[in-house]
Amino acid sequence: MQKNLYSLTRPRFHFWEKIILFFFVILLSLSANAQTTSYTQLANEAQFARAINDKWAAEGWVGGTFSNTPTNDKVLSTNIQRYFFLWAHYYLSPKWKLSSSFAYYYNKDVPDIGQFFSPEYRLTLQGLYYFHKTGYTLATRMRLDLRYMMNAEGDFNFSYRYRQMIKFVKPINSNVLRQGVFYFLSTEELLFKPEAKTKGVNFFDRNRFDLGFGYQITDDLAVELAYLNEFVPRDSGNDVYNVMEFTLTFNNLFPKIKEKIFPRSSDKKKTD
Repeated sequence: MQKNLYSLTRPRFHFWEKIILFFFVILLSLSANAQTTSYTQLANEAQFARAINDKWAAEGWVGGTFSNTPTNDKVLSTNIQRYFFLWAHYYLSPKWKLSSSFAYYYNKDVPDIGQFFSPEYRLTLQGLYYFHKTGYTLATRMRLDLRYMMNAEGDFNFSYRYRQMIKFVKPINSNVLRQGVFYFLSTEELLFKPEAKTKGVNFFDRNRFDLGFGYQITDDLAVELAYLNEFVPRDSGNDVYNVMEFTLTFNNLFPKIKEKIFPRSSDKKKTD
C-alpha cells in the first residue's frame, strides 16, 4: 500500500512539544497591543528538607523579594515581600509525589509598584509526576493554591488559583545529581484564576518562565542561580518582572549538625 505523501512530510509533534507550543500561543495572544511595565527584582530563598522515612518527607522554605521602583532604581533598597512555607511530602510511587503546605506571605505596602499591604495565608495541594529519563529528569506539577488574603480595603477574602508547571533538570558533568555536579534547570508555568473575570481580573493570571544553573556542593547542599521572567496580563496593562533568583537547599541539615556537635551520642545510638 502506498503511504500518503503528506503523512510522510508533515512535522510530528510529541505530547510535551504540543503543550509548550500551546503555552507560547497563549502568551503571544495576551501580550499583543497592551502597555507593559517592567520591574527588576531579586529573590532569595533557603530550603530545608528532612526525610522522615521511605514514604514521607518534611520541608521548610524561608525567603524574601526585593524590587526596584519607578522612584528608586536600586533593587536592594526596597523589600516588597517575606514568606515561609511548611511542606509535607508523600511519595506514592517512584513517579508520583503528593504534597501539601501551609504558607504565610508578608506583602509590604509599596505604592510605587501598585502593591498595597496584603498579608496572605495559603494552603497548597499539589501532585508532581516524574518522567524518569537517562541523563535528565522531566516533571509536571499540578498545584491548587487556596488563598486567604487581605484586599485594598483591609478585609480578608478567600480565593483559589490553579497552576500547571513543566520542569526540566539536566546534570552537566554526570548522569545523576551528586556532590560536585553542575546542572541546568528550566521551568514553564501557567497560573489561572477561575471566576476571576467577574472581579475585573483575567482568568489567565500569569506566566512564569525560569532558566538557570545549580551546583551540588555536597550530596546534601545545593546552590542555584536562575533568571525568572514573570508575565502578568491585566486589563489596565501588562506587568513584566525580571527576577534573579538565588536558592540554597539543605537536606537533613539539623541531624547532621547534631552528629557534629554530639558525635558520641550518635555513635552510642548506632551501637545500641
